[in-house]
Amino acid sequence: MSVSGSMNPRIGVKDLCYKPGAQPCLSKSFSSIFYTKNVQATGSPTYLLPPANKSVAAIVFGDESSHSKLYPLTKRRSEGAIPIAGNYRLIDAVVSNCINSNISKIYAITQFNSTSLNSHLSRAYSGTNLIKEGFVEVIAAYQSPEDKGWFQGTADSIRRCLWMLEEYPVLEYLVIPGYHLYKMDYQKLIDVHRSSKADITVSVLSKRRNEDLGFGIFELDAKNQVIKFKEDQESKASKSISVEDSKELDNIARRNFPSMGIYVINRNTMIKLLREYFPSANDLKSEVIRGAVSLGLKVQAYQFDGYWEDMRSIEVYYRANMELTRRTNKAYNSFYDRDTPLYTLPRCLPPTLVNDAVIADSVIADGCILSRCKIKGTVVGVMTRVADEAVIEDSIIMGADTYSHQSCPGIQVGIGEGSLVRKAIVDKNARIGKNVMIINKDNVQEANKEAEGYIITGGIIVITRSAAIPDGTVI
Repeated sequence: MSVSGSMNPRIGVKDLCYKPGAQPCLSKSFSSIFYTKNVQATGSPTYLLPPANKSVAAIVFGDESSHSKLYPLTKRRSEGAIPIAGNYRLIDAVVSNCINSNISKIYAITQFNSTSLNSHLSRAYSGTNLIKEGFVEVIAAYQSPEDKGWFQGTADSIRRCLWMLEEYPVLEYLVIPGYHLYKMDYQKLIDVHRSSKADITVSVLSKRRNEDLGFGIFELDAKNQVIKFKEDQESKASKSISVEDSKELDNIARRNFPSMGIYVINRNTMIKLLREYFPSANDLKSEVIRGAVSLGLKVQAYQFDGYWEDMRSIEVYYRANMELTRRTNKAYNSFYDRDTPLYTLPRCLPPTLVNDAVIADSVIADGCILSRCKIKGTVVGVMTRVADEAVIEDSIIMGADTYSHQSCPGIQVGIGEGSLVRKAIVDKNARIGKNVMIINKDNVQEANKEAEGYIITGGIIVITRSAAIPDGTVI
């Protein structure tokens, strides 16, 4: 589709008019920029919607809250900054989805433990040729004379950033969490939003899951329009009510779909909802989206049936990484897809050095030094050092930020000589001494030993960032 003209940065909110339940209408000046007419072929004007890179801005949230279920991985970083598959961060999957979907205006709103995430986004995506005619703009939490507190939730943060978001006269905002792992063509979501002339379109999982996803449940009608929003706990409570007719229960289940926390919202709908209808709302999901349904706005649903993990726990994070090491079609596959590649920060690291090591079913990142060791079913992060006779099985080794010099006193960064690591997550810059056994010898399911450099959750041992495990330790 060819669209003539270019964006006029001086066009503001006043050039757009709000019309609930219909496609956002544009003033004459704005429509002359984005829209083309085809009168000869049809005998009447046909207005073509502009491409996503000119008409959609993405709002990415780098973290969920200060109480992350991925602790202790989030002790010094936000959820979006957690390493995945050796070379990447979780937020790379979401930003790459935007780039591959031709969405070039990306705002990343960050707050909790955001230093490493802000640094990663700025270094990885600013000043590159990945995003043509676009940008990745980090909006860190701030205080102002009008707002002296920190962001109180997703709705509050967007409201307080509207002055910046309004800089570009886009048609829709794509609101997405930055800590999920999935591949989605957002253009398909936007096409559904526009073709249905919705005010808001929510992305839902087409296949019902048993887990508590935490994003609520949307009840849909036969045309995939949202008629009700329920929190997960509300949905579970309704199931506890005894109903004799099992067919009715089945019909109710078929109309309920888990939310993915992904929304397309018309620009003027967003502004009116946040500033006029719900000026004190903090949460976008439970207050604003639910309120939009109650106001009678058209809220459409887009059903997604691809791979998706929301990284809601250490167990899920561990499983997602382990799937990468196995020959399974359940794994996230964009790491090796040339048509929809996964982007990240380019590093000037040497190739991994392997000296007489035995490696099977594993993912090895750049810059590692692997001596006479055995590695099986493991994700090995950047700049990892594994010493002689060490054995690593079914684990995630996040690697290091710098190389540890052998002449330095004390335990070296990496996995020490003769150590055994099994079903564990070893965070960045951890120091595992010689002949250490990290094997969960007592089959403990939950334990908080953070003072000693580790915790156990779901039977998985997590060695904390920069922890030092002394020689001969058995965990």
